[in-house]
Amino acid sequence: MSDTIAALSTPLAPGGIGVIRISGDSAIKIADRVIRTTSGKPLSVLKGYTAAHGKAYNGNELLDECVALVFRAPRSYTGEDTVEISCHGGVYVTSQVLRAVLGAGARAAEGGEFTKRAFLNGKMDLSEAEAVMSLISARGEGGMKAALTALDGALSKKIDSYCNTLVAAAANMAAWVDYPDDEIPDLDLDVLRASLEEVYGRLEGLLCKFDAGKAITDGVDTAIVGKPNVGKSALMNMLSGFRRSIVTDIAGTTRDIVEETVRVGRVILNLADTAGIRESEDTVESIGVEMAKEKIERAGLILAVFDVSRGLDESDEEILELCKGREVIGIINKTDLPHMADIEKIKAALGEVIFISALSGDGEKELSAAIERALGTDRIDTSQAMLTTERQRRSAEKALASIKEAIDAVNMGMTMDAINVCIDSAIEDLLELTGKKAREAVVDEVFSRFCVGK
Repeated sequence: MSDTIAALSTPLAPGGIGVIRISGDSAIKIADRVIRTTSGKPLSVLKGYTAAHGKAYNGNELLDECVALVFRAPRSYTGEDTVEISCHGGVYVTSQVLRAVLGAGARAAEGGEFTKRAFLNGKMDLSEAEAVMSLISARGEGGMKAALTALDGALSKKIDSYCNTLVAAAANMAAWVDYPDDEIPDLDLDVLRASLEEVYGRLEGLLCKFDAGKAITDGVDTAIVGKPNVGKSALMNMLSGFRRSIVTDIAGTTRDIVEETVRVGRVILNLADTAGIRESEDTVESIGVEMAKEKIERAGLILAVFDVSRGLDESDEEILELCKGREVIGIINKTDLPHMADIEKIKAALGEVIFISALSGDGEKELSAAIERALGTDRIDTSQAMLTTERQRRSAEKALASIKEAIDAVNMGMTMDAINVCIDSAIEDLLELTGKKAREAVVDEVFSRFCVGK
């Protein structure tokens, strides 16, 4: 990491300010080639956490008035010497200042390279680095709070405590096996088993909350399904808060899938308003019906809509069948009309049923609460440690499997060496989760999703 990198760290769009970040051994020297301070002092004489007003030049060409903020290693975001140049936020101006910095000796940063350097320099671990991207991409308060909790090291501390317990158990076994003639107390297998079971239970608890946490941070694919003219599009509009889908009294108005991302309570729903499910001789409508059925198969949550003013027919029966074994909420719509549908049959097939009037908005709060219950987000505390990425989940699952093998080995009376192999494997997986012993491919996977400039 001897080279020095630079990138625009604010969006390439008109704004009040644009920030070019430079990081590396030559960051201050390169900035001095571009910035002429008002005081006449070069940036190289400034202490860390010091700002200087000046002007940016490309050779002798004046580019803009600016402020340069100097950070000295290791007290910077990356742990390296860093300069952040704040100029006016015009697209052309910022691109020209960045071009001058690159021409002065910096290399264009890759996506996530600043945060990657922070990780490699010990400023944060992998789970905290992932939290940076989660914070940037947060689409609601719940996602923001979960990211801040992770960035504060809550998950890292929890995983470290599990590792410490496993390391202590492994060390005791190793000492007992390697030095049989020394006066080392006999291993208490009941204590060992209890330690392993405690870590197993706590790690399993983290994994159990993963899907609910993902619903808060990343959202869940949600399909709105039902036969034609039951109010699916009206429900889409109610949840979206504006007219996203066309609503008419004509059955089959929606033929394609209409998608929108909305926030319901703390949950992000990636909504899909699908075509009404029924038998049709219309080729286009039939394609829409097949696409709706495919959405049901892939959806993490289904909102199955029924018209309370009409009795259940073959299309409703087909929908009830398609929803079997899925995460589904039955929605009885048009509650302002006479009740003709067999509500008890819907309840028996789907479980939870909510009554709404999508056109008037009645029942929206009840639906929101039902969605949180269905996804388990009503039981999630975003101030506590959470697994938030698939990579973290994979590492935790592998560690859990190894701990289970260790517990089974203890119960079967296997040798200490065999038990220790399982414990060592669990420790390796947990250390990979935090990045303390992560392979290069794992590190690259994490930072491949970052934007340039962060």
